[in-house]
Amino acid sequence: MDVGVVLQTTPPSARVVDLAVRAEAYGFSHVWTFDSHILWQEPFVLYSQILDRTRNVVVGPMVTNPATRDWTVTASLFATLNEMYGNRTVCGIGRGDSAVRVTNGKPTTLATLRDAIGVIRGLSNGEAVDYKGQSLRLPWAGASACEVWVAAYGPKALALAGEVGDGFILQLADPSIAEWTIGAVRKAAADAGRDPEAITICVAAPAYVTDGTPEGLAHGRDQVRWFGGMVGNHVADIVARYGDDAPVPAALTEYIAGRTGYDYNTHGQAENDHVAFVSDDIVDRFCLVGPVDEQLRRLRDLEALGVDQFALYLQHDDKDTTLRHYGEKVLPRLAETTPATT
Repeated sequence: MDVGVVLQTTPPSARVVDLAVRAEAYGFSHVWTFDSHILWQEPFVLYSQILDRTRNVVVGPMVTNPATRDWTVTASLFATLNEMYGNRTVCGIGRGDSAVRVTNGKPTTLATLRDAIGVIRGLSNGEAVDYKGQSLRLPWAGASACEVWVAAYGPKALALAGEVGDGFILQLADPSIAEWTIGAVRKAAADAGRDPEAITICVAAPAYVTDGTPEGLAHGRDQVRWFGGMVGNHVADIVARYGDDAPVPAALTEYIAGRTGYDYNTHGQAENDHVAFVSDDIVDRFCLVGPVDEQLRRLRDLEALGVDQFALYLQHDDKDTTLRHYGEKVLPRLAETTPATT
């Protein structure tokens, strides 16, 4: 199983690039970033710097959306990076959250998302696409290759991921929810005549390595509690659409019962005042908080469900320690091979 890292593009940008460079040195396969251009810095500028200072990591947004950029611009960005640095990009995409809500917009429809995926993937892979009644191609992008991975929670979005996505992104690490969503994506792929096993499965969630003490666990939980609030934005959309009988596991929807609102000014930050409804149990289910051995146990559980990549959100007060523990202790044990002598 690959392990990637998700970085928030909070200034200074040099710090973000430095974390990405160290992630590659430790053996991480992907460097993802948030994509919310008002709250944080523009990620595509940073991708160029990250790719220039690394040799192997793949970069991409976790996740972009069809609303904040023209689809042809998004495709051109990926294709340009691929021409400059080799094919080392991936497009994570969803309907949109903070990037559109902060500008008083709203998430796009799934139909719009489907169309955007076709245009972005086609153009960034050097193909001709129909866009606003015109056949377009990036004439200089014939060697470019970029997969599109779809972030989803609800049943229709999961079906879309299975029908058209090269990959599926689930932004939480609860094993029971992961099993259900992966099953839904693979069924949709099979129903569409695709190979279900060809879809890359990525689970993304915060990881916080603790010292094994109750005090360390409590602190780690508080540092990643923001994630349950972020996921709650998407869950609230599902409940608003379907009501209390939403066709998704109750384990996904029940916890937002005490949700009263959300402040995007502290989106993705431990220092916030809008996630009191996120219990310790939700933190433990959605995130990886604990010593190295506990992190490995959870990763093995996800791997057994068919997860191809775990992307850890490195957004808390101890980025360096968690990055180092993963690089020195977690990744080597995930990649253990047969010993040279017996």
